[in-house]
Amino acid sequence: MNKLSDEKRSQVVAALVEGSSIRATVRMTGVAKNTIAKLLVELGAACSAYMDKAMRGLTCKRIQVDEIWSFVACKQKQVTSQKAERMICGDVWTWVAIDADTKLVPCWLIGQRDAVAATTFIDDLSRRLAHRIQLTSDGHKVYLNAVIDAYADEIDYAQLVKIYGPDPTEQKRYSPAQCIGTRTDILLGDPEPKHISTSYVERQNLTMRMSMRRFTRLTNAFSKKLENHVAAIALHYMHYNFCRIHQTLRVTPAMEAGLADHVWDLEELLCLLK
Repeated sequence: MNKLSDEKRSQVVAALVEGSSIRATVRMTGVAKNTIAKLLVELGAACSAYMDKAMRGLTCKRIQVDEIWSFVACKQKQVTSQKAERMICGDVWTWVAIDADTKLVPCWLIGQRDAVAATTFIDDLSRRLAHRIQLTSDGHKVYLNAVIDAYADEIDYAQLVKIYGPDPTEQKRYSPAQCIGTRTDILLGDPEPKHISTSYVERQNLTMRMSMRRFTRLTNAFSKKLENHVAAIALHYMHYNFCRIHQTLRVTPAMEAGLADHVWDLEELLCLLK
């Protein structure tokens, strides 16, 4: 990786953040697969470290949270005892928080969809915010105890629970049940009803699936190693927060949140490795 020119490294990163797979990036840039993977892992770690320091004392007011599914190496039903002994594999969930006003993603967590991950995720979120917020999640039961543990009653928290109809009879494997309505549950504090929504974080889930090839469903582009999966997500959020102009904001989320005064280019992002 150290032998790559700055121009070639920028080409590699540009391909990755626009949703190209590693093999597609090899074909477009001529850089070896292992070299791209090494650059991804090292740059992902640098991005994660930078954002961990930068995302502090945030003045966000309305936060939405959600989880997005993916898998590493193989789907959960294909995990055998032999595979589990060699590596971390199977279902992996990415817990994501987004500021509804600035569209900033202040934190995320990669883990299972359980109470341990929820508690760790919400606690991390709480430590990054400067004051009381309004929080909205879906109806996942583990959120409530996690929010209470992190905030006690110093929060305005509501759940937006989706109500689904029966499973579709045809193409059941790929077609989700139809959402026929929603229910609002106010659990803590006094959240404003008009701001009880998960629309922005659900749109962010789509951005993830469009911007990272390994999140595309029904392909063989899934992550083969957890280390690569973590690095790709860190690079995605660094690019999303600091480099990518949001269409409705006309600036990057980091600029809207006061964390940056300009749009980062890929050369500046790569300087995090130095």
